[in-house]
Amino acid sequence: MSVKAEQKARNIGEKKEEGKMRVILFPVPFEGHTNPMLHLAQILYSKAFSITIIHIITHLTSLHPSNHPNFTFRSIEPDHAETCSVGGVIELITLLNRQLIEPLRKCVAELVGEVNNEIGCLITDAHWHFSQDVANEFGIRRIVLRTANISAFLGMLALPALRPFYTLPSSETNLEDPLPNLPHLRFKDLPTMNNESHHFIDQLLTSIFIQTKSSSAIIFNSFHDLEPDSLLKCHHLFSPIPIFPLGPFHKHLPLTPQPHHPSFSWLNSKPPRSVLYVSFGTLATLQPHEFLEIAWGLANSTHPFLWVVRPAMVSGSEWLERLPEGFEEMLGERGLIVKWAPQREVLAHPAIGGFWTHCGWNSTIESLCEGVPMLCYPCFGDQKSNARYVTHVWRIGVMLGDKLERGVIEKMIMKLMAEREDGEIMKRVMDLKEKADTCIKEGGSSFNSLKNLVNFILQK
Repeated sequence: MSVKAEQKARNIGEKKEEGKMRVILFPVPFEGHTNPMLHLAQILYSKAFSITIIHIITHLTSLHPSNHPNFTFRSIEPDHAETCSVGGVIELITLLNRQLIEPLRKCVAELVGEVNNEIGCLITDAHWHFSQDVANEFGIRRIVLRTANISAFLGMLALPALRPFYTLPSSETNLEDPLPNLPHLRFKDLPTMNNESHHFIDQLLTSIFIQTKSSSAIIFNSFHDLEPDSLLKCHHLFSPIPIFPLGPFHKHLPLTPQPHHPSFSWLNSKPPRSVLYVSFGTLATLQPHEFLEIAWGLANSTHPFLWVVRPAMVSGSEWLERLPEGFEEMLGERGLIVKWAPQREVLAHPAIGGFWTHCGWNSTIESLCEGVPMLCYPCFGDQKSNARYVTHVWRIGVMLGDKLERGVIEKMIMKLMAEREDGEIMKRVMDLKEKADTCIKEGGSSFNSLKNLVNFILQK
C-alpha cells in the first residue's frame, strides 16, 4: 500500500471512529507479546472504544495492519542497523527502550493534537518502561499489560534482589531451593543468565518494576481461580494501583470457523484424543541432533502426532532436510509435519489428546482452556516458571527433562497420552477448563474485571 493510500485508509478509519474514546496500545514486536495485545484491542473495541496501535517497524515485526481493519495503526522506527546487530532478546529490548523515546514522543504528540477522539489511556507492554515518562509528559494514564502469567511476573521481578544467591550457584542443591516468598518456584525455574549478560536483565527488570509502580493500572492475561495467591501478592506489591486479570483473552473472542489448513482434514480422520500436537512457539531453535531425537521419539511412541516445524527452526537447515531419508514415508498417515498451524483451533479439535509445548504463556493458557494436558519442554525466559506451575502446582502436565533423548521422549509421550481418558491429570485440566469458561461469563471474575477496566478508562 502506498503512503497516500495508507493515509487515506487511516483518515476513513478515524472518521468512522470519531466521537469514541480512544485507547492507544503499544506492543513489543514479538509474536508472543503482539498477539495478546491484539486480543486485548479486540476486546476493548467490542466495548465501543476507538483503537490505535503503535507498532514498531523492525525485521522482527509479524504485525500486518491490513488484517485488522477496525484499528488505526501508527508506525515508529528504530535505528535498523543497530537493532540488527544486537545478539540477545534482553539486549534488544534494552536498546529499544533507549532508541524509541523520541519516536514514541512524536507519535503520541500527533495523536494528542488530533481532535477526533479523547484519549482514555495508553496501554503498553510491561517491557516498555520508557513509555511511562512519555505518558506523564502528555498527561495520559499508562496501563501496563503483562502478557505472561502473574506468578512468572513475580518471579522475574524478584530476580535482581536474588542475584547474590543465584549467580553461579555452588551446587545443584542451591538450584532446587525454593524462592523466598515464592515457594512454588525454585531458583532453577528462573531464567538462565551468564555473568556477562545478567546485568542487562537486572537493569531491565528493575526499570520495569519502578515504572509499573508509577503506572495507573495493570492488566494480566490470567484469571483469579488460576492464580489466586499470586494475584493477592501482586495486589500487595503494587498497591494502590488497580489490577485487572482479564484472561483468558482469547476466550472473550469467538473461535474462527475451522480454517482451510491441511492439518484439519488429517485430524478429522483420527479418533478422539488420539493425537499429540507438538509445537515450540515462534522463537525456539533446535540443534540438528536434538531435531533427530525428537523425530525418533515421536516415531517410536506409536501415537499419531501433528508436528509444527518452522522454517529455519533447526540450525543450519531450511526445513526438514535433517530428517532421515524415507522418514515421512515410514510414518505414513500416523504423523503430519507442517510449517505452521492455527494453534487455538488445533487444540480445540476433538482428536487432540496432548500438547508437547515449550510452555510459552499463550500456548499454556490455550491448552488448559481446551482441556489438553501438556508435555513440558521449556526453553528460556518465563517458560521454566510456567512449566513448573503446569507440572507441580496445577498438575496438568508432565516435565520432559533437561535433555532431548529419544528413549525418554518416547517414555514421556506414553505417560502423557495414558492420561487422556480419565487419569488424574485429565480430571484436573478439565476442571481448569471449566473455570476458564466460567470466569468470562456474566458474573465471572474476568467478566467483572473487564467491566471494571472499562469504567476505569472512561472515568478520566
